Amino acid sequence: MDMATKKRAANVRNLIGDQTIALVGLMGAGKSAIGRKLALALDLPFIDADTEIEAAAKMPVAEIFEAYGEPEFRRLEASVIKRVLESGPQVLATGGGAFINEATRDIIHQNGVSLWLSAEIDLLMTRVSKKATRPLLKNPNPRAIMLDLIDKRYPIYAKANIEVLSEDLTKDEMACIVIKALDDHLSAQSNQNGKSSRHA
Repeated sequence: MDMATKKRAANVRNLIGDQTIALVGLMGAGKSAIGRKLALALDLPFIDADTEIEAAAKMPVAEIFEAYGEPEFRRLEASVIKRVLESGPQVLATGGGAFINEATRDIIHQNGVSLWLSAEIDLLMTRVSKKATRPLLKNPNPRAIMLDLIDKRYPIYAKANIEVLSEDLTKDEMACIVIKALDDHLSAQSNQNGKSSRHA
């Protein structure tokens, strides 16, 4: 990490206060991989929402879906994310459907900054095909399923505070891009708040 990025990371860490940086996006966008690098650079804890859900349910996410269905999984997910958000500052990688839930989205916005890792279909498919555990891949046409998710979810992910395009770069390179985006957003927000308080 170069000196400019280190300065930006220090500024982000200062401006984030006790808030959570929540990474949102589709599976394969790099939320967990980039999130870990980001947390390391900012000297913050990294939390993976799916791991927390599995710990709470004492079973894998795929099995929760099979045993109880998606509505029950979303209820558990919202509950776990709400609990996690009470203990910032931290970097949180959310599941692909978490931000789609309006209640969960509101909780994230009340307690932190949401950053959408958007990605092109070809990159997503390359990445998800490397993991046989993805429930999506049990479908005969996973690309069609992914395109459908893009159509339905991207307009909602666009409600995130920040958007960063996930590219075919190293995790460290992507973490640097995310730090710059966070620094730009938080600095602008801080300046805006400063102006507001001066005019008050």
